[in-house]
Amino acid sequence: MDAKNTAKSAALAVGDKKLDMTVKDGTIGPSVVDIGKLYAQTGMFTYDPGFTSTASCESKITYIDGDEGVLLYRGYPIEQIAEHGDFLETCYLLLYGELPTAAQKADFDYRVNRHTMVHEQMHRFFQGFRRDAHPMAVMVGSVGALSAFYHDSTDISDPQQRMIASIRMIAKMPTLAAMAYKYSVGQPFVYPRNDLDLSSNFLRMCFAVPAEEYKVNPVLSRAMDRIFILHADHEQNASTSTVRLAGSSGANPFACIAAGIACLWGPAHGGANEAALKMLTEIGSVDKIPEYVKRAKDKNDPFRLMGFGHRVYKNYDPRAKIMQKTCHEVLTELGIKDDPLLDVAMELEKIALKDDYFVEKKLYPNIDFYSGITLKAMGFPTTMFTVLFALARTVGWIAQWKEMIEDPGQKIGRPRQLYTGSTRRDYLPISRRK
Repeated sequence: MDAKNTAKSAALAVGDKKLDMTVKDGTIGPSVVDIGKLYAQTGMFTYDPGFTSTASCESKITYIDGDEGVLLYRGYPIEQIAEHGDFLETCYLLLYGELPTAAQKADFDYRVNRHTMVHEQMHRFFQGFRRDAHPMAVMVGSVGALSAFYHDSTDISDPQQRMIASIRMIAKMPTLAAMAYKYSVGQPFVYPRNDLDLSSNFLRMCFAVPAEEYKVNPVLSRAMDRIFILHADHEQNASTSTVRLAGSSGANPFACIAAGIACLWGPAHGGANEAALKMLTEIGSVDKIPEYVKRAKDKNDPFRLMGFGHRVYKNYDPRAKIMQKTCHEVLTELGIKDDPLLDVAMELEKIALKDDYFVEKKLYPNIDFYSGITLKAMGFPTTMFTVLFALARTVGWIAQWKEMIEDPGQKIGRPRQLYTGSTRRDYLPISRRK
């Protein structure tokens, strides 16, 4: 890498060919080498399974420094947003790039609150699913189906339609998530109320029943709001990349978000908090923890502690610190005692923060560990955990999709491959095949 006409460049030699490539700097974080002309000039591609060393886009939305444990939304530390802001303010920030003024916030809240209802025919759409269908399966189908109900906001070339679709997705996702939950437990749908904030409205739609009045617990509402904030965006992860890839073809935003939900469903991504809770269930009681910790340290044992460590964060996940505090607030508010699962979780947390093995390997409890415990305490079944993740991440997906659509350098996604199959061969009639 050297200086050239005040711009950085990198040189790559492939046999007798030499390629000079531009180095681009971000405002913070690693620089990137622009390899856009690599194939044209060398006839070769790069090989990067999982794209872990490849920047697929330029973005101004979210920044992560995994080594230092930093997460910024539009430059603002996640700790400050979660402590002082609310979810809809976070949505505004991710969508528009700046924190709203009081007037802008009031207008945005109003617009979202007036789009919370879904088309009445959507109710009959739900009846097509089996009663025991996984709520994520219901979400993939129902969100994708929104494009069949809202034709007036699917023209991605129209900025006004893009914004209407964005508001609709943020507003209707909590309603659809609550409907998926109600359908799974055989209870009637509860309509949204415009006088409640988003998180309170969502809790009411999930847990209210027509037979009695539901009173929102402010501690639980604030915890729910904080969970949504912490999951709102996380840079170019698998589901966000899926949304961008689907959007690069010109697909409508509802279809793109449905694709993101499908990707999020995977246990290695959105299902991690569910996996953490299943692990706690497997351990079962506090007296069995030493046995499982010993197994976790054994390289030859397939057992792994779920909810510890993170692929990106090599330091303590900044979201986990906030989630830890929120988790304890919820448990204190609900006065939960004699819950073996929560006892196991709290004891495992103590060990992980003190045990040299965990500390040296930086296997700190992550956000999935704490959010799983918190959501269980609030009354959500494990099948709903990933649905709540999708609800929160919708704004991040929409912001990333919108940024991609408005990028003049945007191209349809087309990853390359290293082909290792059969070389050319001729077709044989079935009578000559052996």
